[in-house]
Amino acid sequence: MTDVVGVRFQKLGKLYHFRLNQNANGVEPGDHVIVETKRGRQLGQVITYIDEKQIDRRRGIKTVERIATPRDLVMKQFWEQKELEALITCREEAAHLGTLDAKFVKAEYSFDGSWLTFMYAAEDKKLDIRPLHKALRKAFRSRVEMLMIGPRDVAKILGGHGACGQPRCCSTFLTEFSPVSIRMAKAQGISLSPQEITGMCGRLRCCLVYEYEQYVQAKKKLPKIGKRIGTPYGEGKVTDIRVLRDSVIVDVAGEYHEVFRHEFEPMDELEAFENKAASGCSKHEGGGCDCGASNNKPEQNNS
Repeated sequence: MTDVVGVRFQKLGKLYHFRLNQNANGVEPGDHVIVETKRGRQLGQVITYIDEKQIDRRRGIKTVERIATPRDLVMKQFWEQKELEALITCREEAAHLGTLDAKFVKAEYSFDGSWLTFMYAAEDKKLDIRPLHKALRKAFRSRVEMLMIGPRDVAKILGGHGACGQPRCCSTFLTEFSPVSIRMAKAQGISLSPQEITGMCGRLRCCLVYEYEQYVQAKKKLPKIGKRIGTPYGEGKVTDIRVLRDSVIVDVAGEYHEVFRHEFEPMDELEAFENKAASGCSKHEGGGCDCGASNNKPEQNNS
């Protein structure tokens, strides 16, 4: 069994790899452990064992210090209750110092209260928050870190509902954000209006990724717009594609028909068959042909 486990520090957070040591023998998925991170000692939950093939050995893997005790879990709950108070203090200090261009969305303590992180968003990435950072270090006994996050992370933290009326995916089940491009909306035939393709965070909706590959594979089986195909109504040109119905709309002599995939024949295939039938067989004269045509030449009349 592998000695590397995946640890998560938040319910919908990323999975980080840690190596088990002698102080963490017998750890099972679901157990809470104490690990050392760049933000101090943190309490996380073991989610799964990591397969050796999935381990990135180019990056150093830190070790699990020990299994968390009941006291550790109580301390974590205690400091979590202090986070809202810390966030309010941070916002008050920001208003007092005139740091109004930063939106502070969350305060997060380490499990033992030794480290306090304030997460904020700002359009200006070079916003100077050093005066605020200095004031917060005086206000709290913990080590204070200011962490700028992106608009998607803000939406994930704040929660809420999307345009579909359902709770936001990012705050419900997404643990990582996948790259999203405008090409994905085009492939699915979605309107490119910003209201249709952007989420509450102002970025392209994460859900554009979900069915993209299925659309790509399905469209490969259908002719492209402008292609000429043979249909039960005659030869026509494809004017629209309906991926979910596995059909296309075809213009046949000015009339539009919906033709399903099993009903049409691509014209290039039909033309290829016709050309092959008209050209005859190249092996026919040599006697190696199995096309079924007669190999006997017509008899000459010598009389």
